[in-house]
Amino acid sequence: MNPKRFFTLFILSILLLFGLWLPANAAPSLQVQYSTPTPGPDGRIIYIVQPGDTCTRVTLLNGISEQTLRQLNSKLDSDCTLVEGQQLLIGLAGPAAGTATVGPSPTPLLPTVSPTPFTGTTEICVLLFDDQNGDALRQETEPAVAGGAVSVTEINGEYSAARDTVINPDPEAYQGICFSDVPEGSYNITVGIPDNFNPTMELNYKLDVHAGDRAFVDFGAQSQEISVAGNEETPGNGGMSPIMGILGGLLLLGGAALGYYAWRSGKPESKLSGGNILKR
Repeated sequence: MNPKRFFTLFILSILLLFGLWLPANAAPSLQVQYSTPTPGPDGRIIYIVQPGDTCTRVTLLNGISEQTLRQLNSKLDSDCTLVEGQQLLIGLAGPAAGTATVGPSPTPLLPTVSPTPFTGTTEICVLLFDDQNGDALRQETEPAVAGGAVSVTEINGEYSAARDTVINPDPEAYQGICFSDVPEGSYNITVGIPDNFNPTMELNYKLDVHAGDRAFVDFGAQSQEISVAGNEETPGNGGMSPIMGILGGLLLLGGAALGYYAWRSGKPESKLSGGNILKR
């Protein structure tokens, strides 16, 4: 083989391989992580729609049929269109167990003796507050949060109650909600926060109360607007991906041109001489 042609073909092969490698490695690989949704305080299991989700993907991830998904979510259209951030009900379970989520445990105030006559029961008051600075401690300037849910359940099943959190219009009144005539015992207190908040403390707490006591427990959550403002993502090097792809394309074109040149170099030439075709 002609050494010049061999060298040209060798360079062509290197350029083709490099050109194919560049576009394949131009964009970073996507890592997919999935955590199984857990039941909320009311027993509902909620799935948050992620980018690229379809009804088929949601059903496969959570082990349910599309018919069940539609039965639990009657607002889904005929095409089963999903929107990023949409909440889907994927199942129902019993009251949430005492599983830690994030942050430190809430520190309840010491139970105080009720000023009312002794009735053999107790009172549990729960406050969900806007933890604006995220320190898991309630400041006087941090208001209550409405739209949440509080569940109080005796561990042996002798008492269970749930209420939504509201804001008392009287600024001097207690801003939490109170469960009265609660039998003494050990209780699991679980809080569900609104969709636009992130927890800054554990949302489950075990509390022992005695007849005649009044107990207060605070839970903190921070607005997602504040969380996003303090944790803006720094743009990565994804902007280089189109440039790398273009460079790879140019290298492929250059390799194709060299290949054509090598092919032409190895083709026999011909010319006319005295009316006859002479080949060499």
